[in-house]
Amino acid sequence: MHESLSDKLTQLEQKFAAMGQDMASYLEGLLQADYLTYWDYVHLDTLLSLQTPKTAYPDELIFVTYHQITELYFKLVLHEIAQIAEAQPLTPAFFTARMQRVNRYFDLLEQSFGVMIAGMEREQFLKFRMALLPSSGFQSVQFREIEIVSTDFQQLLADAPAEPGSIADRYDLIYWKQGATELATQQKTLTLNQFDRQYSGRLVRLAEIYQTKNLHKRLQELEQTGQLTTELADVLREYDHRVNVRWKLAHLRSAVQYLHKTPTDIKATGGTNWQTYLPPVQQQRIFFPALWSAEALQHWGRPSLQT
Repeated sequence: MHESLSDKLTQLEQKFAAMGQDMASYLEGLLQADYLTYWDYVHLDTLLSLQTPKTAYPDELIFVTYHQITELYFKLVLHEIAQIAEAQPLTPAFFTARMQRVNRYFDLLEQSFGVMIAGMEREQFLKFRMALLPSSGFQSVQFREIEIVSTDFQQLLADAPAEPGSIADRYDLIYWKQGATELATQQKTLTLNQFDRQYSGRLVRLAEIYQTKNLHKRLQELEQTGQLTTELADVLREYDHRVNVRWKLAHLRSAVQYLHKTPTDIKATGGTNWQTYLPPVQQQRIFFPALWSAEALQHWGRPSLQT
């Protein structure tokens, strides 16, 4: 049975009294307030004003809108992982449920890559992309944050030092910097220099905060107390494979679709060496190595690997 109106008013009175507030004033404000509309709630006009192509090519609208949608899904992924990081106590059921949400987001992202692979005219893309220099999807800080909050920082280093040292000292060894080098000179690209100036401090701070509560650390907590379930291990393996293999293979297919050209490949907008950087078999990033068999680790990055 629903609570009576009188009971609800009493509870409201107690709530506002506890904060030293007058309930009657808030009720007066409610009377004066207008009804909430859908377009105000989602800030629809503002949202639709954020797609600002730099050229007159029609397919550039698809390109910029797709990337904005991707960033919104990344925001949701980070939102779920933050809940896992802060949960006290953390239960296998809560961990599993939140990771199932994350996998659902990445499933949508993976499926949506058809928009990039088959949803634009190649000729238009090769024209309007030149107006985007030197920006690059490489500069998606939210994807880098997802990597950092998912595993121990050491797992993200290209050449892990024998002595761990501070995160700030090791930041320049992070694997993705290998992908942002000039093809001809092997020097840091402007794309990477811009990214580091904007975000290196933020990413180092995030890695420091998540040293003790990243997904891998929280997994280990449950392992140590005998609470790791088969279902949780399965969803974590699925996540590991989605982010580090399937998502990156989707990027690779898109790059091949638009940038592969005989006899030489076209450079990415940020000058990144996408031919060697994008293939997951080259990157060899794994968030939860202990959850995988020796055979799976040996063949990591190959499309045929199943979770």
